[in-house]
Amino acid sequence: MTDLLSSPDVSLLRDGDGGLDLADVRSRAEQMLAERGVTYGTDADDDQLRAQPWRLDPAPVVVDEPEWARLDAALTQRAVLLDAVLRDVYGPRRLLTDLMLPPTVVLGHPGFVRAVDGLRLPGRRELVLTATDVCRDRDGRWTVVADRTQAPSGAGYAMEDRRVVAQVLSGVYRQTSIQRLGPFFHALRHALHDVAPPGVEDEPRAVLLSPGAWSETAFDQAYLASMLGLPLVEGSDLLVREGRLWMRGIDGLEAVDVVLRRVDADWCDPLDLRVGSRLGVPGFVRAVRAGAVSVVNPLGASVLESPALHAYLPRLAREVLADDLLLGSAPTWWCGDQEGLRAVRGRLDELVLLPTDHTGGAVAGWTLSAEQRSELAARIEAEPWRWVGQEPVVGDGGPSGAAPQAAVLRTFAVAHDESYTVMAGGLASVVEQHAGLVPVSMVSHSAGAVAKDVWVLARAFDADEAQDPDDAELSPSGAADAGTDRVRSGGEAPGRPASGISPRTAENLFWIGRYAERAEGQTRTLRVLVDRWDDEHRNLRTTGGRALTALVGALVPDELRHDGRPDLRALVLDPRTEDSVLACVRGLSRASGAVRDQLSSDVWGPLTRVERALRDERGRRPADQPLALGAAVDRMADVAERAALTAGLRPVLDRSLEGLLALAGITAESQVRDVGWRFWDAGRRLERAQRIVDTLAATLVPTRAPAVERLVLEGVALAHESAITYRRRHQAGPRVDTLLALLLQDADNPRSLAFQIDRLREDLAAVPAPRLPADQRDHLVADVAALVAELDVRVLAESVGEPGGPHARTRLRLAETLESMRWRLAAVGDEVERLHFVHLAPSRAFEATWGSA
Repeated sequence: MTDLLSSPDVSLLRDGDGGLDLADVRSRAEQMLAERGVTYGTDADDDQLRAQPWRLDPAPVVVDEPEWARLDAALTQRAVLLDAVLRDVYGPRRLLTDLMLPPTVVLGHPGFVRAVDGLRLPGRRELVLTATDVCRDRDGRWTVVADRTQAPSGAGYAMEDRRVVAQVLSGVYRQTSIQRLGPFFHALRHALHDVAPPGVEDEPRAVLLSPGAWSETAFDQAYLASMLGLPLVEGSDLLVREGRLWMRGIDGLEAVDVVLRRVDADWCDPLDLRVGSRLGVPGFVRAVRAGAVSVVNPLGASVLESPALHAYLPRLAREVLADDLLLGSAPTWWCGDQEGLRAVRGRLDELVLLPTDHTGGAVAGWTLSAEQRSELAARIEAEPWRWVGQEPVVGDGGPSGAAPQAAVLRTFAVAHDESYTVMAGGLASVVEQHAGLVPVSMVSHSAGAVAKDVWVLARAFDADEAQDPDDAELSPSGAADAGTDRVRSGGEAPGRPASGISPRTAENLFWIGRYAERAEGQTRTLRVLVDRWDDEHRNLRTTGGRALTALVGALVPDELRHDGRPDLRALVLDPRTEDSVLACVRGLSRASGAVRDQLSSDVWGPLTRVERALRDERGRRPADQPLALGAAVDRMADVAERAALTAGLRPVLDRSLEGLLALAGITAESQVRDVGWRFWDAGRRLERAQRIVDTLAATLVPTRAPAVERLVLEGVALAHESAITYRRRHQAGPRVDTLLALLLQDADNPRSLAFQIDRLREDLAAVPAPRLPADQRDHLVADVAALVAELDVRVLAESVGEPGGPHARTRLRLAETLESMRWRLAAVGDEVERLHFVHLAPSRAFEATWGSA
């Protein structure tokens, strides 16, 4: 495994002399990853969890074809051997009874799941998907670092890395014959099909079970689900009924035949496995035992991850395969064996100590003090079966002249036909060793490793294949839509597609629409306020100043007004301020991350740009450093202070609006009008309708002097993107009745209430509601539509009363009408939540109390 910089076949990558600017390549790769929303892990930011960006070095690792062919054969042999071991330890256990493998290594490992003992997957293989971490030792030989069989992660990252590198190094990529990653994912699709339970008549339904959006590999899970066309589900989306596993669909239960799990086995069932788990499904093990659902990898497969197995695999290969093991690991001793314990005890300061259950991580013995080594020795003596000692492998370093590196290559293999298909490449992880040597067993992305794409060279060069990093049908942008055509739902005719989304997914899509519209509406309103403030704040006694005061009083919350000065910066950048632009964008980002598998990859670019614009401006002057609004200053200082209220806000609002409009365009022009899109659009329409009503109630119900009112009306038209149409239609000047007609009744105006109600009714009519007839569900929307149709805007504009005395004249009938619309629209949102978004009561496991007091 070598760095691309040292490969003569791709010398165009070298910096200088007409080659590529590597700094520019890295910058473009970083930007592309950010705009695609590629993340790993979480981090604390502003008192909430935030995903960390994925780190990629675009200079790939290169392996030539002969060398890869040898590694491919060795990885295939290892997968076959591990599969045989897995079948034996959950079957006849001949390897244990013959003492080829110490029983404690298996039966004492927490990954051995007794609840599934004796079960078999349909098909030839038990171990369907496996990942093996390998590296080069000092002699250049490939060596195994670890086997990942519980729920292997990283295949999605490997594909995304390939896509990014293929673009930022497009010239080199197209001129180099590189084996593709697509065949691996095709093989995985077939493997999920092949393990479906017997008797499945139609196309088997598979899902990917995820721990949730805050899993450190959430992107990888969603990306893989999108490529394979699988619904990404959480435990709350599934239930077991009558011995079968079902997904909660919007229009009923949908049968599930195969689960590709990314939840550790212990957490998959709170009844039979870990009590109290909220990541799993009660009764999941029961459905597996009944043969109603197949799980990939099987529950209990993590027993193969024990590093203690490394000490016994060479002789197991000779026993099971009648062949020598082609791919070994560093010399390993299991402390549960007396000989192994003695070997480890005498070399604690030279070995890497590994817990067999992966709790606590690896320990480099030479980094410990004498006291720490003594404490570790005592722990090993107390529980020797839980520890392994291994010779350190530090890798072959980086390219000549670079900092020393520890590098690990994660390879992937999937059961296919009679053997295994190995991904032609994988996911390389590299960490620079600034302080001492880092054993490769301690290299991880959570510890700061950087990813690299892996290019496996091929002798035969196919320019057409080289131009496309993978098959178009594996594109995450479209695979999810294709997957819904294969859904089977309980009680429906064979072949008829179901909704394919759970209530949790529908709810997040609904709130994506609401947050996106809320952010856009607030951005438009704030642009009007910022412009008016910049123009009029110097003299609030003029007509323009009085109109500004009226708009600020109507549209800025009381708590954000100080001595007549609005804290507009908080309304843009303070995440703790309700409905600030930043708070809305963060809500949009959270909801989008929860349903990443449902979204086009194009969504993340605009969303990331909006977040970056807000973050950069917030960093320029943090929102938690308030201006001295009440300070006793002279006239010039007061003017400067007023001007500073909006400094830098208009550009960031413009950039935010550009990104939000791009997001709206992608939604409107690129998404299939399926049930998920209907929820998204319904959320947007409901939010826009509520904003229209709230804004009109705040600005048009109070009466003002005619000159001031005209400026207020113009501001309202601008905030609702209707100013140009309004001026063209009403050249005599703005009036309350004509603005009400445009914003409430004009069904051709996409910013009017009538338009939103029509679209909302259309969206809700297309959404199944099995628990309530459609006419009952939509009566509130129909009531609002009837109110709009019956409006006499001239009467509403002229009906003025004095509820608060002679100096507080208001349009009473307009206030009553808008309030009637407001509570009905709020009730529509509540009704949608109640009917479609099932919120399960928290489950609680009851401990056995037999014999207790």
